[in-house]
Amino acid sequence: MGIKKRLGLGMASAALGIALIGGGTYAYFSDQEVTNNAFAAGTLDLSANPTALIDIDGLKPGDTMLREFVLSNDGSLKIENVNLETKYTVTDLNGDNNDDFGKHIKVNFLWNWDQESEPIFETTLYELQKMDPDVVKRDIWDPLWEQKGGLESGENHEFWVEFEFTDNGEEQNMYQGDSLGLEWTFNATQSAGENR
Repeated sequence: MGIKKRLGLGMASAALGIALIGGGTYAYFSDQEVTNNAFAAGTLDLSANPTALIDIDGLKPGDTMLREFVLSNDGSLKIENVNLETKYTVTDLNGDNNDDFGKHIKVNFLWNWDQESEPIFETTLYELQKMDPDVVKRDIWDPLWEQKGGLESGENHEFWVEFEFTDNGEEQNMYQGDSLGLEWTFNATQSAGENR
């Protein structure tokens, strides 16, 4: 066989091999499994009852007002902290105030019966607006030396608070007819994330 024929036969064999490789099929085992996954976020839902703690007219120095209210966790996640934010506005009826009326309204205590804690012992509204106390933190340590706090899903905490229009023993005529609007905001935050 001549060299031309051998080259032609080799090229034809190579072309046939490439065609078989490119167009051929392979047989092998296979299997498949599909998983269905879901991610659903929980909810934080803090509610207060009643939503208006104080609505009193005709206050005079020395008056005290004891009130009860309940904070509830209506969400699906544990609330780790509930921080109290205080804001107030004063309406000066006669325009003769030379002091802040909030300095004369005291919060004598804020007691959380369920946590046996007192996040506020005694302060004025003026000072309280500079604070950010956690009202669901437990101050008493249990036998395992673990400080507990927070508000579990579905849990309620009962609070008592006393307000006082302080009698400072001096003339307080400038507050006659004045009013103070108090806004308490309870800011709830979740507990830390966990490995699940």
